[in-house]
Amino acid sequence: MRFMVIVHANKDTEAGVMPTTERLTAMGKFNEEMCNAGVMQAGEGLHPTSKGARITFTGSEPTVKQGPFDVTRDLIAGFWLIDVASKDEAIAWMKRAPFAAGDEIEIRQVFAAEDFGDALTPELREKEEHLRAQAAKK
Repeated sequence: MRFMVIVHANKDTEAGVMPTTERLTAMGKFNEEMCNAGVMQAGEGLHPTSKGARITFTGSEPTVKQGPFDVTRDLIAGFWLIDVASKDEAIAWMKRAPFAAGDEIEIRQVFAAEDFGDALTPELREKEEHLRAQAAKK
């Protein structure tokens, strides 16, 4: 099962405060443990929303709003994509992550092809598999 682990932003991440060497070292060690266990598929930190944009789809023309955005628990500062046997295993891994008091992460299961049932026809499944293989080459 694949899970996306969403690291929520806070006032420091939105202000562009960079992590200390100690925090980067601890996070690097944690990432290495997940990689060595075959759990981590991807993981990245994100720039603050002041460098981003939002596109809202209403009516016929999408609307673009440039950041920064108000600090809410909906903002994302980073993520991991992990592959584990269960949500409980994902939780166990993430409880070991080197975060400070008050930091918050969210764990969400990623849909697998079989979750879509008959709506994902063999033709659509083949096209999806081709696109995934193409993306993996880059």
